[in-house]
Amino acid sequence: MKDMIHISHGPIGCGQYSRAGRRNYYVGVTGVDTFVTMNFTTDYNEKDIVFGGDKKLKAALAELDSLFPLNNGITVQSECPVGLIGDDIQAVARAYKKESGKPVVAVSCEGFRGVSQSLGHHIANDMLRDEVLSDTSYRKDFESTPYDVVIIGDYNIGGDAWSSRILLEEIGLRVIAQWSGDATYKELAI
Repeated sequence: MKDMIHISHGPIGCGQYSRAGRRNYYVGVTGVDTFVTMNFTTDYNEKDIVFGGDKKLKAALAELDSLFPLNNGITVQSECPVGLIGDDIQAVARAYKKESGKPVVAVSCEGFRGVSQSLGHHIANDMLRDEVLSDTSYRKDFESTPYDVVIIGDYNIGGDAWSSRILLEEIGLRVIAQWSGDATYKELAI
């Protein structure tokens, strides 16, 4: 989601690998209302592997929230070392969500495991379903129609989802959101 900050909780190399290849197109101003192309990491190191990185993650959440106050939430993706030593990113996320009042979604997907990272994507999708799609706070002001659709599974690489959206709207459907390339938290929570 373009209006959320996404943190790679792990070594800097993992964070760079997970963000460097992203070519998602989106509408917005980077660092103001979109954060897709920004690379955030806790820069896990040997000390964190020995003593744990929970405190570092909590500090990173607070620092990023203060640097980018217009964000609409934060996600945390765990990298391989986090899974090996057992940092409880879920507990850190719950505590910071309570403290900040913003959505904080922790995805325990250590290195996006599985063949071609497929299990990690499945875990991330489940967290999206459980944490974002179940957020009903935005639905009270939303009036649905029988023609509402959400484009799911399109990263909008090179702007290809925009063409799909135009075609769907031309045949009379109302596109509520394009997940994941150009979606906001609110659009998906509706």
